[in-house]
Amino acid sequence: MTVHLERINDAIQFQAEAETGYTFSIGSEPEHEGVRPMEMVAFSFGGCSSIDILSILKKQRQPVERFDVAVDGERATDAVPAVFTTLHVHYRLEGEVEPDKVRRAIELSLDKYCSVSKMLEPTVELAYTFTVNGETYEGGTRSPE
Repeated sequence: MTVHLERINDAIQFQAEAETGYTFSIGSEPEHEGVRPMEMVAFSFGGCSSIDILSILKKQRQPVERFDVAVDGERATDAVPAVFTTLHVHYRLEGEVEPDKVRRAIELSLDKYCSVSKMLEPTVELAYTFTVNGETYEGGTRSPE
């Protein structure tokens, strides 16, 4: 895999291009246009696990009508670099899906299939919860090894 970043102005902003040709902006500060690098890590975690979960549920013939995910991260406040110490992900699903199958799909993703989860696992506490058709379920936590 190859990605390309090009600085686009005197601020610390980049135009990023993926191997697929998709482009987006990366910025270093909230006032700069673009996604900040640590936000990208949170997006990547949520996106990677969501793709797995939806694929698993599709194979199980669980019709998901609506799906969204929120990732909340906490970073070290007294260290540089300020790495993530915890990431909590909450999945919301609607459809004729069984909560036990959703839980199993999430666990398979986080424990086996999601490359981003596996990269973060040694240093970040990963936790999840989920909601199915308005009912919230407790999930689990993976502590750093």
